[in-house]
Amino acid sequence: MQTTLIHPLNRPLRSLVVLLLSVLLVACNEAAQEPKILAPVAFHNSDECHVCGMIISGFPGPKGEAVGQEPVKKFCSTTEMLGWWLQPENQQLDVTLYVHDMARSDWNRPDDAHLINARAAYFVLAPDLPGAMGVTLASFGDPTAAQQMAESHAGQVLRLDDIDLTLLQQSGTMAHP
Repeated sequence: MQTTLIHPLNRPLRSLVVLLLSVLLVACNEAAQEPKILAPVAFHNSDECHVCGMIISGFPGPKGEAVGQEPVKKFCSTTEMLGWWLQPENQQLDVTLYVHDMARSDWNRPDDAHLINARAAYFVLAPDLPGAMGVTLASFGDPTAAQQMAESHAGQVLRLDDIDLTLLQQSGTMAHP
């Protein structure tokens, strides 16, 4: 019967290999748990608003979408999307919110090539900016463009953290001129 002896110098080497493999496995697991930011998707003529069910392409102004692991939720206006997002149960979802950059889009036909992350956007609330469900929040990637829009439409510039359900409800009662 032959016995194999481990040479005393091999123990530290074997321990080092086991330690390195453990570190690599932990690192791979942590990287897999980082939240993914998924890219925005284009709007299509048949898309319906997740909140009201209306056909999105039939209305002017910026649209919004929530992109995550589940099917994309699309909205006929930024106001509809933010009203949905501000519901407590939706704040727990792992989604990225996108809106049209209106400095780079026509109001009547927002360009899907210019969808921006809503967390980085500047929103203009102005009573004379029509959208799908009445007054909408015009979204901009550039703060200067947002300020110019606010000044020319007697509006105010807001960031996502400035917007709450009370503000959205108040904006819904504003009348178009």
